[in-house]
Amino acid sequence: MSPSAQSKESAVPAASPASADPSKPAFDFLDLRAQFASIREEVMAAVTRVFESQHFILGSEVKLLEEEVAAKLGARFAVGCASGTDALILSLMAAGIGPGDEVITTPFSFIAAAGSIAHVGAKPVFVDIDLVTFNINPALIAAAITPRTRAIMPVHLFGLPADLDPILEIAKAKGLLVIEDATQAIGSHYNDRFIGTIGDFGCFSFFPSKNLGGAGDGGLITTNDPATAERLRMLRGHGSKKKYYHDILGTNSRLDALQAAVLRVKLPHLDSWAAGRQNRAERYRKLFEERGLTSFITSPPQPPAKFHHVYNQFTIRVLLRDDLRESLRTAGIPTEIYYPLCLHLQRAFRYLGYEPGALPVAEKASQEVLSLPVFPELKDAQQDLVVQSIAAFRTMRGGA
Repeated sequence: MSPSAQSKESAVPAASPASADPSKPAFDFLDLRAQFASIREEVMAAVTRVFESQHFILGSEVKLLEEEVAAKLGARFAVGCASGTDALILSLMAAGIGPGDEVITTPFSFIAAAGSIAHVGAKPVFVDIDLVTFNINPALIAAAITPRTRAIMPVHLFGLPADLDPILEIAKAKGLLVIEDATQAIGSHYNDRFIGTIGDFGCFSFFPSKNLGGAGDGGLITTNDPATAERLRMLRGHGSKKKYYHDILGTNSRLDALQAAVLRVKLPHLDSWAAGRQNRAERYRKLFEERGLTSFITSPPQPPAKFHHVYNQFTIRVLLRDDLRESLRTAGIPTEIYYPLCLHLQRAFRYLGYEPGALPVAEKASQEVLSLPVFPELKDAQQDLVVQSIAAFRTMRGGA
């Protein structure tokens, strides 16, 4: 794997020095080399510890990580697994959700949320989003509930918590589970509670591009119910409590000790890294205001006090998105589009019968969103270049 993060959701541009070659970015979209340099000795010591133990699957490193994450987030239990996608799938399996069931979720996210629902044989039911937050619109959820609905799966997109109070109220009234997809939002909180500990399940990803990223795939599930935690542990290990004795049908989704060791080094830095991202986000907003760009682009606003945003992505909206992205590319500015095609219009979900226009807010977002570099080590000069290049494009287009 390249030292620069590569994301399943969208490839992260590889690093290259500033160059006159417009095909090469002037800097990384996400620079994990800079992060690694600050913790290199600790990481290498942790990795060496695991190699010397020769215990690579689960074991003490994973158990300690689970305890440390649970303590950090205020959850009673945490269960490590092989990926964020598996965290979602295992949660659905633990809840007994399968064929004939429906789960409400968002059409504007990575495919893992809806894909996990389909994977267990249930039906994803898409509800449109709020254009300001990019998260599922709680006001539209009740109308999507049917007698077959078993759960709601909100995604805390880009590091911003979904508005959980109304979602939880609906779920309680209808007897539904809430499975939080927190794969992009570890460390964010809502009403002073960490996301992932508010619903029935919290699902996290440790993919390298996440705010708390490992050196490969990894995931974790939080729950406050001891029976659910025990079932999750069985499900991740082929349904077994005792070796070679299988009480239920599970799967193989165990967290590697190497990943857990790396993550244990990184976990104490999570808050300071989030603060760095928040600083870069606020500086973007300030620079946009100074440059008079607020009528040209829509940047994510400072959220209300009860929403704590950790900015896994800083995503703007602009009508001339594709033209702007090409202009930034030629200026050496890396960007990403999360997400260019809504899930309800993906070929994989054609069987659900959604047509273009069915979820107009999400479809509008997919045509306008553009994510800018936002990582703690992003330099002022690099950020200035991003904003200057946007301003130059706006001027070139006649202030359009």
